[in-house]
Amino acid sequence: MKTSNILIVIVSVVVLAAVGYMFTAAESPEAYIEKIEKERERQFKFIRFNVESPLTEEQKREFKTLTFYEINPAYRVKARLVPIENKKVREVPLTDGSKEKYIEHSYAEFELNGRTNKLLLLQSVKETDMRNFFLAFADETSGKETYGGGRFLNVRQDGKNSITIDFNLAYNPYCAYNPDYACPLPPKENLMTIAIEAGEKNYDK
Repeated sequence: MKTSNILIVIVSVVVLAAVGYMFTAAESPEAYIEKIEKERERQFKFIRFNVESPLTEEQKREFKTLTFYEINPAYRVKARLVPIENKKVREVPLTDGSKEKYIEHSYAEFELNGRTNKLLLLQSVKETDMRNFFLAFADETSGKETYGGGRFLNVRQDGKNSITIDFNLAYNPYCAYNPDYACPLPPKENLMTIAIEAGEKNYDK
């Protein structure tokens, strides 16, 4: 069975794109939507054509589209970074029963859907850029409109004590497309009790 190595394979194609979508005051709503649309097109082409795609060759021949929620800027939030004083290495379980090591780095606190949310930001022990974080989460759409094993975000610290989380960029782990891949499961801290109706929906096999 293939191991995940998601932060080695995916980060190279996702995190740089995510960095490019950090909102600035000079960016118009139209420009923001256009950038998200371009990222979704890039994501489709990667899944459809790239040799690193999790799809089998048979799946690629049948693959027509990825499904997303409508782009909603309300799901792009500025979060406050709350450092974890005594950082520990956590063995995160994967879908195949194995484990992968991540550093428990900090929490991201933000307001969304009328409540305060707090998510754990992990950092791969192999990460060389200390401003990059891995965020795996599940929410009230998981197992319904979105993949039951949760979704991922690659986020980057963009302020001294802040980070932008754009759920419009939430994407499916490789195991959502192919069970031969093993993917990290969201930590218990990131099981959200609200519906995140943004980002990628479930893969329609």
